[in-house]
Amino acid sequence: MSGQPRPDHVSSGTRRRVVTASFIGNFVEWFDYAVYGYLAVTITAVFFPESDPQTGLMLTFALFAISFLVRPLGGFVWGHIGDRIGRRTALSWSILLMSLATFCIALIPSYAAIGVWAPLTLLAMRVVQGFSASGEYAGASAFLVEYAPAHRRGLFAAVVPASTAAGLLFGSLIAAVLTANLDSQQMTDWGWRLPFLLAAPMGLIGRYIRTKLEDTPAFREIAQEDEAVKAPVGDLFRKHWRDLLLACGAVLLNAVGFYVILSYMPTYLSQEVGLETTLSYVATTVALATYIGFIFLTGMLSDRYGRRKVLMSASILFLVLTVPAFHLLGTGSFAVILLVQVLLGAMLTLNDGTLPSFLAEMFPTKVRYTGFAVSFNLSNAIFGGTAPLVATWLIATSGSNLAPGWYLMGAAAISLVAVALSAETSRKPLRHA
Repeated sequence: MSGQPRPDHVSSGTRRRVVTASFIGNFVEWFDYAVYGYLAVTITAVFFPESDPQTGLMLTFALFAISFLVRPLGGFVWGHIGDRIGRRTALSWSILLMSLATFCIALIPSYAAIGVWAPLTLLAMRVVQGFSASGEYAGASAFLVEYAPAHRRGLFAAVVPASTAAGLLFGSLIAAVLTANLDSQQMTDWGWRLPFLLAAPMGLIGRYIRTKLEDTPAFREIAQEDEAVKAPVGDLFRKHWRDLLLACGAVLLNAVGFYVILSYMPTYLSQEVGLETTLSYVATTVALATYIGFIFLTGMLSDRYGRRKVLMSASILFLVLTVPAFHLLGTGSFAVILLVQVLLGAMLTLNDGTLPSFLAEMFPTKVRYTGFAVSFNLSNAIFGGTAPLVATWLIATSGSNLAPGWYLMGAAAISLVAVALSAETSRKPLRHA
């Protein structure tokens, strides 16, 4: 390997630093992203006060969805940087952009102060957030997989969804504390801004840690031998288009499930089920905490039994249990709601905990960052970012609170087919070309 250390020969100290940097960076990115979803009702009152509650909420989620539309573009850009210049460079800049945009959201005047410029400025910052986030998940996954020993790549890559959930968990805790201690007027006036202000210091810490790491052994090898592809995107579409299509399909359950179950759920419980707002955050917080534990178990299961078996099991469970689960959410019983959310989160981890290693292993080193970023962000742009909006619209048009469950089932069916058509990737050597 031209003098570069193989992953199996990397020191445990280096691996700990890699895991820490990946966890903290991804945590910061998704805390920033999640706060918007958890405070959607308050943000609606600040930026769309002249709309009726449901229309305003749909407009708020429309901004959430629009920011996802830039993610495929971000996937191309960050993928190119990650595969041409290095994984570390892409990850260091992506966290800086995300933190800056999130901090700026805290400073935007309300609609009452500057009129339509308020939601337009919010939209601009959301677009910057979407662009920066598009390089984070893929880059952190590639970084971890390329540093991990072959027999533990699933466990190492599970750090990425675990850190994502930890960011959501922290956002949920912050939202629960704020709504429990501030009245609605205080939340509208200034309380909603507090979580966004945390972005600057957390982002700077994450960037500092990442700049202190070396790039991965796999990337350093192809860089030293001058084997990096000059146009990773072109190479991806010419040589790996089938894997790209299958990867997009495999991501679908993650895209819809993650944002419906872990981001949109507090809004669903408070607006559609009638659960008290603070209790809805508490239920989601507990579900997120158990989700993080299940994620690492799933990573180990995928290392032992293979990626395909675990991913297909997740899809089958969602096909069978999703609609009954949403039936139970409608009972309004907090204990039942809590149990259902934990169950849905556990089912989701079978997909989310396996997907990062599965996608990273699908593509060779020369286009790994690009292949992961493009497939992951295309599916998330079309189906993930729109999930809260589609769920709200489906309920409004159908009159049924079960509509999000049927939407989840459709996503699970497509993911099942895509994974079934894919090759097993666990324990096999990472391809360079």
